[in-house]
Amino acid sequence: MIDEKPESESVSALAPFRHGIFRAVWAASLVSNFGGLIQGVGAAWMMTTIATSPYQVALVQASTTLPIMLFALVAGAIADSFDRRKVMLVAQIFMLVVSLLLTVFTYCNLITPWTLLAFTFLIDSGTALNSPSWQASVGDMVPRNKVPAAVALNSMGFNLTRSVGPAIGGIIVAAAGAAAAFAANAVSYIGLIVVMARWKPDVPVSTLPRESLGAAMGAGLRYVAMSPNIGKVLVRGAAFGFSAGAVLALLPLVARDVVKGDALTYGIMLGAFGIGAVGGALISVRLRQLLSSETMVRCAFAGFAVCAFNAAISPHAWQTSLGLLVGGACWVIALSHFNVTVQMATPRWVVGRVLSVYQTATFGGIALGSWIWGVVADAHGAETALIAAAIAMLAGGAIGLVLPLPQQQVLNLDPLNRFKEPHLALDLKPRSGPIAIMIEYVIRHEDEAEFLATMAERGRIRRRDGARNWTLARDLENPMIWIEHYHTPTWLEYVRHNGRITQADATVGERLRALHSGSEPPRVRRVIERPTTAGTALVMAKVPIEH
Repeated sequence: MIDEKPESESVSALAPFRHGIFRAVWAASLVSNFGGLIQGVGAAWMMTTIATSPYQVALVQASTTLPIMLFALVAGAIADSFDRRKVMLVAQIFMLVVSLLLTVFTYCNLITPWTLLAFTFLIDSGTALNSPSWQASVGDMVPRNKVPAAVALNSMGFNLTRSVGPAIGGIIVAAAGAAAAFAANAVSYIGLIVVMARWKPDVPVSTLPRESLGAAMGAGLRYVAMSPNIGKVLVRGAAFGFSAGAVLALLPLVARDVVKGDALTYGIMLGAFGIGAVGGALISVRLRQLLSSETMVRCAFAGFAVCAFNAAISPHAWQTSLGLLVGGACWVIALSHFNVTVQMATPRWVVGRVLSVYQTATFGGIALGSWIWGVVADAHGAETALIAAAIAMLAGGAIGLVLPLPQQQVLNLDPLNRFKEPHLALDLKPRSGPIAIMIEYVIRHEDEAEFLATMAERGRIRRRDGARNWTLARDLENPMIWIEHYHTPTWLEYVRHNGRITQADATVGERLRALHSGSEPPRVRRVIERPTTAGTALVMAKVPIEH
């Protein structure tokens, strides 16, 4: 079902703060993000002092995004299969331990460019594990209609810290060295660990056994593959990350070589980016009211292109910082919009995996871009690399001419919960199978075109939710009879498949039942395939009426 009333008209930007757990996690995340940004400044600036080439400096940005590209899908499957709170606890504790080790290694002068990259990679591997569970848990902290506002507030919180954290990080590095910055990051995890340990979310417990990790990952990829609108978001997110990531990757070189600054200059520039991002988060809800999704994203691409070009040609830190204000706003507007689009188009059972695929695409684009723009900067200078990236950003905006983003709709993706497992005459086990399902419709000739169009949507939903070998057949002797046919590998997968049907999906079934002209509802036959010496036999399990 589609709620025609825009969310932004019924929910204020600060409404999620009315929920205590969201306030607590938001505040603790603020501190943790503050520490992470201080650590990032320390790592990036330390690399400029120990690296032998600009290529290694750009690899710091790549090492922070590569783990998300590599591990996000696994982390998403874990987020949907296990207690998300416990997953986040494990991730936060892991990052605390690695941060402490990085502090010790730095204090003892044991850091080389490659060990620094290794520690950065490990810390952000913890981030990769944490992120899908954290983002999917937003829906456990606030009602679904407040999710867009909560996502915007999370972006605002991160960028509030970004507006002052890097500058303070620059001061810490300049005054006490990188080890002090790494120690500050380690301490920042403690508050979030305490909040996560005390949180007791009210999450429905599944009565079905947990999917294997491989099957859960496959289900997530299948859902994305059968959701065209999500596919568009992935392409646009990857294009944005690839081009826009150049600015953050090369900013240490801009601060050192282009404007002739120091660690504090770099921190102030990152702070300007963060201030712009806070502004972008604050106006994003209003922009969603005024502009279409595609217009918002194209403006973000164009604005970031201006930011990159300005950074390439500006000889002054203040001028570069002004451009970074625009870039920060465009960064948040684009990425938060992508995130909200994915969350609002995905049901809870698979949201962690779909978000992880989105993160893989976006951060994979950032990691690839950081590497490529670093190579260009190594060969031709940071200025040339940034101008090339600005051109790539304009090209990324033009992708919308071919793959425009859909306008946001508020879908009711709560489980339909109409399916009741039937009483079977055969003694089936959960792993019994394969199961074949046949649904028979009687369709008048004048309704055939509408029926076929609706069935195309039904087939996409069936395959998206786990059905295999879906087909639609027509009876040769009675052309009014149409038979929908599909398989599931086991009885358990058939039950799981039906449990994935959402309230929004139900509209398709209702349209089909309205087109059915038989005296009784469409008949459903569930049969189990049994091999014989002569081939494969179908054993009838039940002939009920469709649920």
